[in-house]
Amino acid sequence: MGPVPVRIEGDQQPLIWFRMPPVHEGICFDSATCARALGLDAHDLLPMESQLLSAGNQTVVVAAKDKTAVDRAWLDPAQMKLLRGAEQEPFCVFLFTPTPDGTYSRMFAPDYGIPEDPASGSCMGPLAVFMIRRGLLPNNAGVRFVNEQGAKMGRRSLLHVEIQGENASCGIYAGGHVVPIVEAVMTLGEGL
Repeated sequence: MGPVPVRIEGDQQPLIWFRMPPVHEGICFDSATCARALGLDAHDLLPMESQLLSAGNQTVVVAAKDKTAVDRAWLDPAQMKLLRGAEQEPFCVFLFTPTPDGTYSRMFAPDYGIPEDPASGSCMGPLAVFMIRRGLLPNNAGVRFVNEQGAKMGRRSLLHVEIQGENASCGIYAGGHVVPIVEAVMTLGEGL
């Protein structure tokens, strides 16, 4: 991807933001196909098409009616073939529902060897574009919201999303707090 712009907000527990690369929009899927792939019924999803979007990783974004439906989901490998169709590149499935603070979600990525991801920063751009295009945000300029992910798998993560400017092409940022788990010092020298 090359250099990624990063900014740090705050001092004590800084919020680290990175700018998402441009989001590319792909094909749309009907609710029934997506619901079957996620082990759900079509009435568990919001009445809108799901869509393949990408900010580096191909992501099928699917909107559910509530947290209960998100938590009940599981990715059915046999039904996932219906989503794949002619798509040969690996992709993940990002299931979310709108909440008062933003979104509640899960992300499945068996194509990448990840049954479920507790925090998917690369999906935040596609999520923001999906929500903008379908009117799921109160307005498009200067919006900030929080995506809660990983709760169902016992690894709750909060990812922050910021949309700058008039629309998604002006800038989408993903951010979060980092919890250091290892600190080290490396000394480089010439060979022995």
